[in-house]
Amino acid sequence: MNRGLFTRDFTLVVIGQIISLFGNAVIRFALPLYLLNQTGSSVLLGTVTAWALVPSIVFSPIGGIVADRVNKRTIMVVLDFFTAAVTLGFSMCLEGESLVLLLTLTLMLLYGIAGAYQPSVQASIPALVKRDNLMTANAVINVVSSFSSLLGPALGGILYSVCGLRPLLWVCAACFTLSAIMEIFIKIPFQKQSSGGRIRDIVRADFMESIRFIRRERPVIGKVTQIACGINLFLSSLILVGMPWLVTEVFVLSEKANQLYGFAQGALAMGGLLGGMAAGIFGGRMNIRKTGNLVIAAALCLVPIGVSLFFGFPDLVSYGILTFFCFLIMILATVFTVRMISFVQAETPKHLIGKVMSVILTISMCAQPLGNVLYGVLFERLRGREFVVILLAAAASSVLAVSTKRVFQALPNEGKEPDGMRQEKE
Repeated sequence: MNRGLFTRDFTLVVIGQIISLFGNAVIRFALPLYLLNQTGSSVLLGTVTAWALVPSIVFSPIGGIVADRVNKRTIMVVLDFFTAAVTLGFSMCLEGESLVLLLTLTLMLLYGIAGAYQPSVQASIPALVKRDNLMTANAVINVVSSFSSLLGPALGGILYSVCGLRPLLWVCAACFTLSAIMEIFIKIPFQKQSSGGRIRDIVRADFMESIRFIRRERPVIGKVTQIACGINLFLSSLILVGMPWLVTEVFVLSEKANQLYGFAQGALAMGGLLGGMAAGIFGGRMNIRKTGNLVIAAALCLVPIGVSLFFGFPDLVSYGILTFFCFLIMILATVFTVRMISFVQAETPKHLIGKVMSVILTISMCAQPLGNVLYGVLFERLRGREFVVILLAAAASSVLAVSTKRVFQALPNEGKEPDGMRQEKE
């Protein structure tokens, strides 16, 4: 039993995440921006990013199942090395034809790898820290993710503007390689489960076991999953497609548009960083029944953005409003996410955590491609009236927020130990 949070192995996981997620932040910033710069089409941006998410949806449940049956360290090491190879391969083919197809396939591979990778990280946390440290440990991982995302777009925007895409890809490949080397030295407690039968049957049985657990034993987890779907559809997709479109194609920001977009992405990451810190400091005292207030506040943050576009504020002012309120949304969303992950982990037996987390991630991510395509089409069709898209998203998010508040208010008061954790106590 670990006596503190930052044990040797958890510290190695954290450092490995810093390096790997920095590379991910840079590459996920650079590739869609490169596509938008080359084509100037929000429809194409939304469509490509939607297709890129499909492998992540497919591989997330597989990643969760594998995370419960294979040493999680091995998964992280192999996938980081593979990501480095994919990144280098794309950099060598950059000057070839069929840019859209090549970029789409590369993003699909990278998102698929990430989908298989994250369940291993999430499933390793309960094995490395005590239950009392779960909330703080998840907050640390989110802070790491946000810190890497903060530096990635900010530095990536500068390097992209000065040196182009290829040097950026080399930096990313180096990050993934270094992370994989560090992860080799992590020791994660692992008990091999029986795996007789065909892989297809094992995957199906494990997936169905997770679904049965969510539906019959913990239906509130199913409601949390539906909420995550709504957030991805109305909020995450809007920011993913809307921010680069507004900053680089709508606002007139001279030749510094790409750098300013990088700074805006950095502001999002700063919001995630502060949100993760807030979750770690105050999350343990946050009553689960009041968590819906976070979604309400996030929905209201869209209103000033729409108002600034409606009244035609100067582009630099609108850029500042967009960046600031998206920054606030990220703070709220990160606190909400950390609270939900910790809630699900505490409600789920340890031998099911990887599978259950991957099922939640898979189902919730199904809404993301739909949202990306939807906003891509809306921004293209309503060019010059982007405020309509923003205000529609605010209205839809407000309806989701009210439903979220009702779900969590119906939960019993906290204080009793979840059954899932009681079953795991020795």
